[in-house]
Amino acid sequence: MILAEQTNTGYRNFALVVLTVVYGFNFIDRQIVGILAPFIKADLGINNTQMGLLIGFAFALFYSIVGLPIAYYADRLNRANIVALAVGVWSLFTALTGMAQNFTHIFLARMGVGIGEAGGSPPSHSIISDLYPKEKRAGALGIYGMGIPFGIMAAYFVTASLMGADPNTVDWRRIFIILGVTGIALAVFVKIVIREPVRGAQETKAGTAIERGDFKENLKMLLRIPSWWYMCLGIAFASFASYALSGFQTTFIRLLDPEFNFRTVVIWLGIINGIGYASGTYLGGMFADKWGKKDVRAYGWIPVLALCVGLPSGVIALWVTNVPAYLGVYGIRLIFVGMYLGPSFAIAQTLAPVHMRAMSTALFFFILNMVGLGAGPFIAGALIDVFGKTGSDDLLATRYALSVICLGYLVGALFFLKAAGSLRQDWADAEARNERGAAKAE
Repeated sequence: MILAEQTNTGYRNFALVVLTVVYGFNFIDRQIVGILAPFIKADLGINNTQMGLLIGFAFALFYSIVGLPIAYYADRLNRANIVALAVGVWSLFTALTGMAQNFTHIFLARMGVGIGEAGGSPPSHSIISDLYPKEKRAGALGIYGMGIPFGIMAAYFVTASLMGADPNTVDWRRIFIILGVTGIALAVFVKIVIREPVRGAQETKAGTAIERGDFKENLKMLLRIPSWWYMCLGIAFASFASYALSGFQTTFIRLLDPEFNFRTVVIWLGIINGIGYASGTYLGGMFADKWGKKDVRAYGWIPVLALCVGLPSGVIALWVTNVPAYLGVYGIRLIFVGMYLGPSFAIAQTLAPVHMRAMSTALFFFILNMVGLGAGPFIAGALIDVFGKTGSDDLLATRYALSVICLGYLVGALFFLKAAGSLRQDWADAEARNERGAAKAE
């Protein structure tokens, strides 16, 4: 029955949509702190460096560390149950975020959200990889990656709809509590509708399970794959820039034009993410699968080309003189920086031993989130404070700091270029390894 579901297009597409919605909720809870940053700062009396810790490090540290043991069990236990439990845990702590009375309270609540969200993507990636063959995996994981822009879009729309009559006074606590309660309901839904697929069934013609092998040996094998490391570091440094820019975006816009209607800004940011970022994420996965059939190096080349546009557009957006111009250039950047997600996620799954896939994603996210989400917003916030002490006004300090942060796109592009050079051999080695594992299992 379960194996039949894995070849049933209707069910696997339904499961993909549900897991994408879960990932979207993940990013609603993650993004909302940055959107509401001006109001949280004013209410709790915290500075930019502390805000950077809340947006990034408080979440990323526990997300990354706890993700590793969760992934270990996800490679052995029921992955669908782990996803449902994770949604419930992070949603509970999202609601508790809205009850924080000081920096310590909200820091601890964001740590709890990070612990819960650590159980979301590793088992989800593994489930999707057992529902879709490797030739369609980048596209499927690209669609899953659309949970990021759709989640960000939803976060902006939720903020706009719940901010009240005066857009300059926002009840941020109420927003967190409503999101938390909604997420708990989603956890129950996931538990009911998502079923555990057969591991490795897409890697063999007959759907034969692949031999598990020794965990330590599989881990050593994974960490010896050059392309895995290059893709991981590429997405990590690109995300370093993206998370930092996103975390201080509403702060920058309010400095650029304090009179511009905040609700209007939030709505437009939601629309741009829903269209631009989602389109880029989808196209990146689709192009990788299509181009990758002819040459697997495309999984590295596509992110390189995308970041060659993402870097200059990111800097230009920071130096325009009005909000509409910023939104236009920002939209261009989002289309291209979304393109590296699908190819990166697909490589993390395809190159990993079958019974190491959840761990592969967890290790990917450990490095990605410590470098990107943990360091990006924190360093950006610290740089803003440093430039501010040199005599620059708040707007100029923010422009200088975030322009420096955009160099993360350049570093990411260089790692993706290195990945393109080693992918052919690593892809062939992964195929041979899976064939040997299937033969042993038989």
